Amino acid sequence: MSCKVSAMVGRPRSEAARKAILRAALDLCARDGYQNVTMKGIAQAAGSGRQTVYRWWQTKAQVLLESLTGVLAEEVPEVPETGDARADLVTFLERTFVLAQGVAGQVVTGLMADAQSDPGLAAELREKIITPRRAALRSILARGAVPGDVDLELAVDLVYGAMWYRLLNRHAEVNTDLAEEIAGLLGRIR
Repeated sequence: MSCKVSAMVGRPRSEAARKAILRAALDLCARDGYQNVTMKGIAQAAGSGRQTVYRWWQTKAQVLLESLTGVLAEEVPEVPETGDARADLVTFLERTFVLAQGVAGQVVTGLMADAQSDPGLAAELREKIITPRRAALRSILARGAVPGDVDLELAVDLVYGAMWYRLLNRHAEVNTDLAEEIAGLLGRIR
């Protein structure tokens, strides 16, 4: 199953209908969980016909990925640059963790699960979500949040690995304390 949307045929998208569908998909995911979101449910919640939803997207993963990159894009934390790399790292992580605990985290977790069997979705998820977030974190780490000889890619893996492990297993919180602990740990690596 490919995640690419074929060329649109028929009437052009109504921007109001598109936004209503994207918002409805996020609201359903927040309320019911990613696995329980359906194209039929999205259409009903948005006040659209199922045909309209299917004309623009083939799968719920496509709808939710566009929701994440479109509707939630304004909530993605900016990369702070105050001159204090450790403080910038903590601020970035706190903002990222808050976002990951909400519907964005539910959507990305569901998309990651679906991407395991859909190479097209996996590539799109990496391009639109994962790679930009990795680059943002890497830029903060490169400013001095870790010693200069630390492999930045491995440090990025460690940070996001801890976050996702906790979010998926729910054995510990993803919060301000974790942001401080990660920043402290990375700063001590020699």
